[in-house]
Amino acid sequence: MPVSPMNRREFVKKSAVTGAAVAAAGAVGAGTAQAADGQLPGKAPKTWSFSILGTTDLHSHVFDWDYYKDAAYSDKAGNSVGVARVATLIKQQRAAKGEEHVLLVDAGDIIQGTSLAYYFARVAPITGTDGKPGPKHPMAVAMNHMRYDAAALGNHEFNYGIEVLRKFESQCRFPLLGANALDAKTLRPAFHPYTVKRICVPGAPDIKVGILGLTNPGIALWDKDNVSGKMVFPGLVEQAKKYVPRLRALGCDVVFLTDHSGLDGSTSYGDALPYVENASNLVAEQVPGIDAILVGHTHVEVPSYTVKNAETGEDVLLSEPYCWGYRLSVFDFELELHHGRWKVTKKTAQTLNPNTVDEDPEIKKLLEADHELVVKYVNTAVGTCTEDLSAAESCWKDVPIMDFIHQVQMDTVKSGLSASDAALPLISVAAPFSRTADIPAGSVTIKDIAGLYIYDNTLYGKKLTGAQLKDYLEYAAKYYHQVLSGTKVDTSTLTNANSFWDYMYDTAAGVDYEIDIAQPEGSRIKNLTYKGAAIAADQVFVVAVNNYRANGGSGYPHIASADIAYSSTNEIRQLMIDYVTSKGTLDPKDFAVTNWKLTQDGTPVF
Repeated sequence: MPVSPMNRREFVKKSAVTGAAVAAAGAVGAGTAQAADGQLPGKAPKTWSFSILGTTDLHSHVFDWDYYKDAAYSDKAGNSVGVARVATLIKQQRAAKGEEHVLLVDAGDIIQGTSLAYYFARVAPITGTDGKPGPKHPMAVAMNHMRYDAAALGNHEFNYGIEVLRKFESQCRFPLLGANALDAKTLRPAFHPYTVKRICVPGAPDIKVGILGLTNPGIALWDKDNVSGKMVFPGLVEQAKKYVPRLRALGCDVVFLTDHSGLDGSTSYGDALPYVENASNLVAEQVPGIDAILVGHTHVEVPSYTVKNAETGEDVLLSEPYCWGYRLSVFDFELELHHGRWKVTKKTAQTLNPNTVDEDPEIKKLLEADHELVVKYVNTAVGTCTEDLSAAESCWKDVPIMDFIHQVQMDTVKSGLSASDAALPLISVAAPFSRTADIPAGSVTIKDIAGLYIYDNTLYGKKLTGAQLKDYLEYAAKYYHQVLSGTKVDTSTLTNANSFWDYMYDTAAGVDYEIDIAQPEGSRIKNLTYKGAAIAADQVFVVAVNNYRANGGSGYPHIASADIAYSSTNEIRQLMIDYVTSKGTLDPKDFAVTNWKLTQDGTPVF
């Protein structure tokens, strides 16, 4: 049910400061009257300090574990993952600064992203099965134990549908915030827009901290099937202009935003929506009255970034702590008491790396059994494979492992087409999500397939004309940097031009074509044919495509507005598992076809 702004219950944390805690606070700076003002104990302090710790894009990483590899997580940068390690850093911060001097906030994308997330959404769903109640979500258990004060909604919170999200919300002992997630009928907030926390200062007024949560407008596109007609998602700037003054009117001394939105003002979906995707910097610049913003969504590390508000000239402090528990953002605030009101005099931000600390033993105790259930699930064998299938070169070569995805998509769409649409030529588009994916020769397990198809996308069949298909492929081809004829191609620098990441790049099956990387963007698709014949501009195709792309994800032309020939709520990953289970053996001879290649002025690159 939507939450009325007039009737909304504020979540309030009233801190009870002990003498020991006050002494601990004094050890880290302007914590007590003695340290800040030279006053004797018992006198009202005029300065105080507190911190807000921030995580984002945890994507259901609880432990430092890679379910796709069935091994401890590792990467070239030496990062660790999981809230279990982050929890140890948070304990250290609370111990050093005083429990009552620390708030903990998240910026969204909590319940999707790993095999653990899928398990508790689909295999043993938290919503229950057959009338029986479901388990608690491991992320709710972990974050409750860590004593989060608030979390913003991420776009991936909606991937499994609103029922799963609402169940997760009910299991959390902290509010999920979304000031721009509105009920489609009433246009009232569907979630709590904000929460107000109090930092108790002995002998002085409480410091009131207003935390406003904002999510991503792209949800309206990316999860259209789950939210259409139920929720709408206006822009971050628009809603911040409404709620920041409200928080100030409530007497908040500090206004802190947690935004599931990047900070560079960019948008991946073009003009499909009237609202900016990555708008945190715009919020800081255009909305007066904000002290700091925890940024999420873009999976980058920004320890500290300052934006000057255009109206007030005040600096707004931003920080983004990467993703998956790679980092923890730490915002430190110092305040002075003026005429009975607290005023921020200094604020700093940094990120901390948890890779040198141990996992929290209490979280391990709480969730080890859930983790083992998921490990057992992902190691379930579903069939065999006749040879090793690697995705290592999938971003510049037509490789069999990608044809596996295409074959499953086309088979599934074909089986669900109407008689008239079944007469149309059928093709498939799909992205190389993971260059490290590998399906080994021999036994094939769920984790092998999950490592190849890492997102919980569902499947569509949409109709495009030949001209529209060419536009689609030209858009995909901007993924490559231009490499003039006669220049050696270096695969380490070939891809990801225009900040076009691997998950945004689609290859196609069912048609033949060349991508001439010697040509400028927009003129790269050559020799586009279907069954050996040039494709006519008005020829109509059914295109098997995932729901993210079908609804406008990554800004591809034509596809979002194209007619629908097929749609399903089944995840493509599960369809792939079912394909192997049904056949028993995964054999590239059944699906591998080399139908596209890179060229330089017509000469094949590889």
